[in-house]
Amino acid sequence: MKTIRIFRTRGLILATVLGVSAGCASPAFAQNVVQTVIVNPDGKVIYLDTLGQSGHATDINDAGQVAGDFYSNAIGTNHAFITGPNGVGMTDLGTLAGINSDMSSSSYATGINDAGQVAGRSTLEGGLPVHAFITGPNGMGMTDLGTLVGPSDYSAAFGINNAGQVVGNSATGDGSLHAFITGPNGMGLTDLGTLGGPFSHGSQGSQGSDINDAGQVVGLSTTADGSSHAFITGPNGMGMTDLGTLGGSYIEASAINDTGQVVGFSYTGDGSSHAFITGPNGMGMTDLNSIVNLPRGGYLRDAQGNQ
Repeated sequence: MKTIRIFRTRGLILATVLGVSAGCASPAFAQNVVQTVIVNPDGKVIYLDTLGQSGHATDINDAGQVAGDFYSNAIGTNHAFITGPNGVGMTDLGTLAGINSDMSSSSYATGINDAGQVAGRSTLEGGLPVHAFITGPNGMGMTDLGTLVGPSDYSAAFGINNAGQVVGNSATGDGSLHAFITGPNGMGLTDLGTLGGPFSHGSQGSQGSDINDAGQVVGLSTTADGSSHAFITGPNGMGMTDLGTLGGSYIEASAINDTGQVVGFSYTGDGSSHAFITGPNGMGMTDLNSIVNLPRGGYLRDAQGNQ
């Protein structure tokens, strides 16, 4: 069994695991089957129901409610889901085209706050375009957050805080994608701009990946020289500060906690990817490999969650 992604909250760990042998103890771990579990502080493992299909979990709140997406064989597409506390049960959140939309419409959940508000992205009727969404508490209802420019363009949400402020990226008038922040409960989109660069990473100028309860946003942005650097903002998305790198030209910030410590990954001078953590408010950057000693020459490539 191999853990490939972990998110932690209030002692609970949401983990994605891969069964590498048909002889594993749990039937969930048939050959090459991916399964999401919650690990309690006492070591008890809870397997998430995936509505009879394959599922992918992305976030967990303090009550143990999990958000993610599952693939439905019945409709031939992916839908966002939410579970009850401690991962019990699973509810299909449908799409912005409706709960009974056909395979032309899909949705993906990427964040959940302690009220059970879920954020993510969904296609509209007919499969296009893709828009960011937010739900009400406990996944009730799905609201289209729109875009920075108009109804026919793209947006996606990647993080949400306990006030319901959502971050992600959206198409802009010049054809690039910019990070955005909303007000409480997803009200209004504000363009966070970039670190001075045009779009070069695909069609991306910047992306907001996570937000803490002070409204500090972290993510990725291009710079004037065409590099891609991690950034942090001040409270409520004010200002954008370059976090620097570990020596390479590409770095991403994945998560931020309420003291402003940021984690993610950075390429180094030798071209390898290393996990990092900063101090409070994004000050300083430490290669996590400098403070751990992994066996058999292993190293930490990426950090995804920060408590």
